[in-house]
Amino acid sequence: MLKFSVLGPLQIRSDTVPAEISGDLQRTLVQTLLVSEGQPVTGESLVEEMWGETAPDNQANALQAHISRLRRKLRSLEPDRPGSRVTMHPSGYRLTVGEGELDAAEFIKGVRLAEAAAPADAARTARLLGEALAMWRGPVFGGFPGGTLCQLAGARYEEYRIRAMELRFDAELRLGHHAAVLTELTEAHTGHPLRERFCEQLMIALYCSGRQADALDVFRRMRRHLDEELGIQPSPALRRVESAILSHDPALTGDHRPGLRLQVA
Repeated sequence: MLKFSVLGPLQIRSDTVPAEISGDLQRTLVQTLLVSEGQPVTGESLVEEMWGETAPDNQANALQAHISRLRRKLRSLEPDRPGSRVTMHPSGYRLTVGEGELDAAEFIKGVRLAEAAAPADAARTARLLGEALAMWRGPVFGGFPGGTLCQLAGARYEEYRIRAMELRFDAELRLGHHAAVLTELTEAHTGHPLRERFCEQLMIALYCSGRQADALDVFRRMRRHLDEELGIQPSPALRRVESAILSHDPALTGDHRPGLRLQVA
């Protein structure tokens, strides 16, 4: 069994041996086959991902040479495997990836499990999302974006990561862990300054930590930032959080916390 990792620098590992994927073209090939999640990719699409407008005249031979090189690399990691993981089909090339072998697929599975958890089971939600987010070792593909297919997949994984962060912060706030997540929430809001949900959550965490003035200051800065960058006003959800803080709405704290999202956002 191999482990393929794209939530950070590209890695392929056997039980004991890591494989070095050298060269931009080889990395792009592996990444493209991985993000296709077991579906064949046409030769034309692989050429476009790997070379773009600089494709060689003998592109079919060049692609086949890289496919052969990848097959040899994978075979060296799994010498007892009966057949190659990289196979050719009428619709293109396919890289066989088993259950539990691709970190991005496992991450998305974890997020979906958390989304399906009962709203009252905040502890399980926080645990599932904490484990899923721990799979990230850095930017997708280690900041090496590849071609269009890889970039689209990277954007999809990143959106799932942000969604997982939002859901985890919701769960932690429901559990009363507002002080424990303040630093992370501040970093998330700073890193995604136009993401209103992080702003809402940071305001709630500050208010529940006894820092009402700071919470309202975050709202004022967010309102100014939205106006300057996008020419829009805060959403009704964000304004409701401000109003709840100003009125000391009990939905923000104590026994009402499980109903937080429904009542004030």
